[in-house]
Amino acid sequence: MAEKTSFKTISENRQVRHEYFVEETYEAGIELYGTEVKSLRAGTVNMKDSWCSIEDGEIFIKQLHISPYEHGNIFNRDPLRVRRLLMHKSEIHRLLGLLKRDGYTLIPLSLYFKGSRVKVKVGLCKGKKLYDKRADAAKRDAQRTIDRAMKQRTRS
Repeated sequence: MAEKTSFKTISENRQVRHEYFVEETYEAGIELYGTEVKSLRAGTVNMKDSWCSIEDGEIFIKQLHISPYEHGNIFNRDPLRVRRLLMHKSEIHRLLGLLKRDGYTLIPLSLYFKGSRVKVKVGLCKGKKLYDKRADAAKRDAQRTIDRAMKQRTRS
């Protein structure tokens, strides 16, 4: 019998979609300590400047700020410590090849609970140029204008 798993989003890195083209996404586990999980349940995390790197066949997330748990006292860890992500070795080797060859970068897109476990959605991203950002903004504005006109038309 299949279990139902619940998803609860902790945090999303919305700035990524403005700065990068997200080509592919992967789900990874993250290695955390107990007080860090309690802090995540309280929602005290900042993903703004975080990024991932591959070293010695392992993938790490850097600059992910998880605030210390209020009641954690001596068990709290450094908020900006490097945390290991848990992925299959074949996925890591594939990502390593893409990062070295094609100029991609790995950026965490979101952090969420899947059941009782914390998961990270990692995006394989390529940087946008300024004209790409302008084109996206123009497309978004045009779509907003179309939606507004359609809404006015359906009201009449």
